[in-house]
Amino acid sequence: MTTDFTATRAMFHLPEGMIYLDGNSLGPLPRAAAERVARTVTEEWGEMLITGWNRAGWMDQPARIGDRIARLIGAPAGSVVMGDTLSIKVYQALASALELNPARRVVLSDTGNFPSDLYIAEGLLRTLGADYTLRTVAPEDVADAIDDTTAVLMLTEVDYRTGRRHDMAALTALAHEAGALTLWDLAHSAGAVPLDLVGAGADFAVGCTYKYLNSGPGGPAFIYVSEQLAGLARPALSGWLGHEAPFAFDPDYRPGRGIERMRVGTPPILQLAALEAALDVWDIADIQDVRAKSIELSEAFITAVEAACPTLTLASPREAHERGSQVSFHHPEGYAIMQALIARGVIGDFRAPGILRFGFTPLYIGLDEVLRAAEILAEVMAGDLWNRPEYKARARVT
Repeated sequence: MTTDFTATRAMFHLPEGMIYLDGNSLGPLPRAAAERVARTVTEEWGEMLITGWNRAGWMDQPARIGDRIARLIGAPAGSVVMGDTLSIKVYQALASALELNPARRVVLSDTGNFPSDLYIAEGLLRTLGADYTLRTVAPEDVADAIDDTTAVLMLTEVDYRTGRRHDMAALTALAHEAGALTLWDLAHSAGAVPLDLVGAGADFAVGCTYKYLNSGPGGPAFIYVSEQLAGLARPALSGWLGHEAPFAFDPDYRPGRGIERMRVGTPPILQLAALEAALDVWDIADIQDVRAKSIELSEAFITAVEAACPTLTLASPREAHERGSQVSFHHPEGYAIMQALIARGVIGDFRAPGILRFGFTPLYIGLDEVLRAAEILAEVMAGDLWNRPEYKARARVT
């Protein structure tokens, strides 16, 4: 292991006394991000104004940062571009994949997929017509459900509730054998686990950047299109920056070259500045080291919690290689338990029904904190400290 996790931790701001185990939902603030955004505001926007699009390289930022993310997901330079939200990128990728497989009408996904992905698919298919269908099966039944009616296999590689991890290479191979294309959501994978999109043969992939990539709330999403399809895929959202020559202001759309056609609207420059600063940590961190350390931390947490909290049930796969960088436990009073933990400085989160989620990001979390979090959880459970009205009152964001 070559990554110095003491050095990476120093690159993040973490509030004093807090044990932050929720980077799988929102990553903490990279120390360099505030200065980078401030410089973008004052020196670029403030002094350059509209000339910043050329002088500060704003127009090239989505592709430049896309190349940095490509390195983390096993994709070549020029195959990833930034912009918009993850839901928008799911829509783009799914619509393009369906158009590339016009003889079929079924999108196959699983019941553990993030609801927004399913909502986007339902809305798109409703627009396309009544003969299009979204079919969902249990995560463990996906392989058997792929058949010659499947147009697109749309999956989130790491389940947002349980952390269960799909075998991307195996399922992609099955999909291709059946004549289907694949769309992978990497929201809980990018920056957390090693990925090899090219080796797995993935056709399309999308992901957000505010979780393990630490771009901040509402950070921009990314989209990947394989080299074989990049020149064929036609974006349903044909935005002006995806045009071959945006500043020709041609009234007729002509798709840009390769991944550039997947750009839609004006890029969010301030958020991209924060993301660019956040990605600097990967100049000194290796994803293989991050994965090995996250397994060490999560295994220690599971062992400690199961020994001290018999009423909590492990909801994540037992085998480390079958899950991402999070661990989930189930309890009927999961929401109240999590609120009691948060009140004591341990930050995780809750997902219905009854799931307590804990993320393990060794870039800024160490073993001592993980074991202390397990001790505090044990205290909460042993003393029924969660059983208070204020902990049961649901906030808008859970």
